[in-house]
This record gives sequence, C-alpha cells and structure tokens, in this order.
Amino acid sequence: MGQPVATKKLPSATPGRVRFEINRSLTGQGHEHYVSAADARGSKPADVLARRLFATGSVTAVHVYGNMITLDVTSSASETALQTAVEDMYQYWTPGKVPPTEEELMAQVPKSAAPAATGDSGAPASSDPNLAKIPPALLARSQAALAKARAKQG
Repeated sequence: MGQPVATKKLPSATPGRVRFEINRSLTGQGHEHYVSAADARGSKPADVLARRLFATGSVTAVHVYGNMITLDVTSSASETALQTAVEDMYQYWTPGKVPPTEEELMAQVPKSAAPAATGDSGAPASSDPNLAKIPPALLARSQAALAKARAKQG
C-alpha cells in the first residue's frame, strides 16, 4: 500500500555525489540540508527521507530542493539501495510485512481520545451497538465537530 515514488538518477560531476529527481516536490521552493540524522528531527517529508537515507550508513549529507535530492555518499555506497529508499518513501506496506491487527491499532489510541459517546440529547448513547464500531479518535473528532456546529446555531 502507498504510492511508489518515480525516481530518476541524474549524473553528477562531483565524485561521491548522487542526484535523484523524483515525481513530487518534497520542499516546495525551500532548501533543506542535513549533515546528520539529528538534523532531520521534524516530520516534513524531507526530514523523514533524510533520516531513512542516513540509516543506510552510506550517506554523509543530504540536500533536498523541491523534487531534487542530492546525496554525498561514502565510497561503499550502493546507489541502487539509496534509490530504493527514495522510491519506497511512501510505501506503508510491502510484501512479507504483516499489517497490525485492529486490536493492536486500538491499543495505541490514548484513553483520553475516547470520551463517552453522546446521542442527540447529550445523554450517553452506549446502548447503540454501532458506536462500538467507530474508532475512538474518529468518534471524538465527530463529537467535537457536532458540538461546534450546534454552538454556532445557537
């Protein structure tokens, strides 16, 4: 599941440098430069990609500008492995990987995200068996939106 990223390796005049052009923009008009995995501490796509590339052990620096990725690599770097890391950036499920069960996912939801369900009257609607099928985070978000809409109506 997920979307593979179309990646094209481009030539580089500098030895030890690998360049990739991909089919989506990771930074818009901004430049992102990383010299270690610690520099990539955010959750932006360029940060996530930089951490994955540093995890290969073959990269010493990453520069991302729009859809261009420039890597400073070690002499033992496998360009194929680096290209695969870029292409699989948005792959959330791969063959051989077992997706988590519904129980495992629900165990990750914090208890505070699951407020008591309420019906239209504001009283708990725990007798409704369909509410048990709704993930608590979605139920809380729906209830918050409903309360906001009712407050606007007066």
